[in-house]
Amino acid sequence: MITLNSSPLNLLKNTMIKFKLKTQSIELCKLLKAANLVGSGGEGKEVISQGYVTVDGNIETRKRCQIYAGQTVLFNEETICVINKD
Repeated sequence: MITLNSSPLNLLKNTMIKFKLKTQSIELCKLLKAANLVGSGGEGKEVISQGYVTVDGNIETRKRCQIYAGQTVLFNEETICVINKD
């Protein structure tokens, strides 16, 4: 099980990915795959259902949760900042 730890040392390891939307929104499992944080859609669905992914600081377990510009997703010490396509 992955433990989320907000100590200053762990924050230094965190990297940020800016993900530009091509449409109005994207499903969370597809976002993880598109950002190359998981190897397959099935792996994305698994880590989401196990509670390893947060959206805007809250654990998200809905695999098809719609993610919009302005939201932040955290998984495996990687932060995805979702931005508009423009």
